[in-house]
Amino acid sequence: MDGRCSGSEALSRRSAARLMIHLDTNFLIQISVSGSAAYTQFVAWAAASEEINASTIAWAEFLCGPLDAAGEALARQIFPQPEPFVSADAALAASPFNKAGRRSRSLADCMIAAVAIRCGAKLATVNSGDFQPLVSHGLILA
Repeated sequence: MDGRCSGSEALSRRSAARLMIHLDTNFLIQISVSGSAAYTQFVAWAAASEEINASTIAWAEFLCGPLDAAGEALARQIFPQPEPFVSADAALAASPFNKAGRRSRSLADCMIAAVAIRCGAKLATVNSGDFQPLVSHGLILA
């Protein structure tokens, strides 16, 4: 499931092919709930051999729990190397954050979206309303 990306070449390479899917924190949490919509969608993507990953920002939020040791171990097997947040992502995240009124809760969402945009990935989230304003900045929701 580890589909690392690197800058603009990842975006252009994926635009002609299938897009990678990045998972937001709430989606990561929900895939552990058997029978949830997120779980069902994740299983379908995995069965279709979709490239699935998460940013280190979503990963950090996920590890804040609540999370038991078995859940964490399973998640680390599925996502052994979350996509790092790099300096280009910081610049990309700052623009919508500043334009949206600098709400502290939205910063992590802007950072998660920036990594997905750089990677040319669709973002899977349970809270699409939180990310909808970022579509105008290039985010594609799964």
